Amino acid sequence: MKYAESLEMLVRMGPILFGVGFLAPLIAQSVDALGWQAPFGLPSIAFGLVVGTMLGLLARYRGSWV
Repeated sequence: MKYAESLEMLVRMGPILFGVGFLAPLIAQSVDALGWQAPFGLPSIAFGLVVGTMLGLLARYRGSWV
């Protein structure tokens, strides 16, 4: 795989990476700070990863965060 192809793939996956790398920990910390319980007995980080990944996939599919 060439450098340009790798960079293009990374850009295409950007929203998903943002969802996993930034939103997931932010959601997990927010759940903990607010004293909420994640549904289905999940740890807060697992809940954050599920929600962050889903938001990233949604942004990737729609082509926008808005």
